[in-house]
This record gives sequence, C-alpha cells and structure tokens, in this order.
Amino acid sequence: MPVNLNMTKLVDGALDALLPSHCLLCGARGQGHVSLCADCAADLPRNEVCCARCALPLATPAPLCGRCIKRAPPWDTAWVPFRYEWPLGQLETRFKFGGDLAAGRTLSLAWIESAHPAELPRAIVPVPLHPSRLRQRGYNQALELAKPLAKAFELPLLRDALQRIRATAAQTDLTAIQRRRNVRGAFELRERDALPAHVALLDDVFTTGATLGECARVLRRAGVARVDVWALARAPAH
Repeated sequence: MPVNLNMTKLVDGALDALLPSHCLLCGARGQGHVSLCADCAADLPRNEVCCARCALPLATPAPLCGRCIKRAPPWDTAWVPFRYEWPLGQLETRFKFGGDLAAGRTLSLAWIESAHPAELPRAIVPVPLHPSRLRQRGYNQALELAKPLAKAFELPLLRDALQRIRATAAQTDLTAIQRRRNVRGAFELRERDALPAHVALLDDVFTTGATLGECARVLRRAGVARVDVWALARAPAH
C-alpha cells in the first residue's frame, strides 16, 4: 500500500520557498514539511533495536524481550519508531500538554517517514480520551497523530471505534501493576458495525502497555483477529 507523501512534499516545498519554516527545537531553518532542521531531525532517538512484540528497546538484537517470552501481550506486533528520550520528549510534551499542534504534526510526519511495517492493517483505531479529559485538553493527542498516518497509508481512521467510559487517574506516577488496575474496564466498544480483521491500535507513548493492552482486549472480544500496536515513542523499562 503506497505512502502518499510526494504531493505533500511538493506543496510544502512551494510554501517553504515563500514562507521558510523554522526548526521547532532550535529555531534554525527547517526542512519544510517536517519543521525540523537536519541536525535536530537526525537527533530524534530511533528505536531500531527492539522487541518485535512490544517494541522495548534492547541492548542487543533479539526477536523478543524476556517479558514477552514469559507472557505474550494481547496484541500481535508493535511499530514504535522512536524512543521516548530527548529531544523527541520535548516535542511530545509541548504537543500533549502545551497545546502545540504544530509539534504534533511534525511528530506525525517524522513517524510517517520512518521505516514502516511490511504488512499494514486495514484500519487505525486511536486510543480514546475520557470526555472530561478531552474537554480539558481540547483534543485527543492519539487522534491528532493518527490523522496524517491514516491519510498517508490510505487507511480508514476508526476514531469512534472505542470509547473511554471511566475517567481514570493519571498514569504518570503509577507502577505497572497500578496502571493495569487503573484502566481495567475503562474502555468499551462504541461502534456496533463489524470491525476489520486486522487493525492498528494507536497511541502517542508506549510506557507499560497497560492502556494499550486493555484496549486490545476489547477489540479482541469484538472479533478482531489481529491487533497491532502503533505508538510514536517507547519509554524504557522501569
């Protein structure tokens, strides 16, 4: 399935000639559609040596990490092209908590330009926010990241497939066990139409996988045969 970036690059190139972009990290001349200079784009921490199942960064190449060998997660594979480290973490914080949608667009484009999976899903399902959190933030960061990817890969974006039915505490300061308990039963299927047999469940940052795992279980129970996890960045194991 082709990635439609050629037209985007042509339009952005013309706009950049008229209105030169600036790097969102250092302020130098940007590279048009990415809004990062060449040096800062090269500094984005790539997650190239990682577990194929959960994308955990590994010190040496291996098919799976020890955790996935002991207990397989409720999804099939993971595509997480970056590690959650500086300077990507700075852009993600500005996007998620600072209302900087330009940073989100830059992160999406950097994601699209990463090496993508050989087998693409038939639809993308973003992890939903609870309505109270959505009102507070004004947008769902997972959905905003998903929009450019769905367009580039020509995939349906099932933005209403899942809903968050319970407001949960912030996951930031919780342990892995507390995170799993925190999101247990927090999601349910919203769309009653049959879902594709193969979907990608998309979120911004993959930390312990508690939220992604709970959403994947809901999709499995709905009859989805294969659930892949897509996330922008993978946090290291704690």
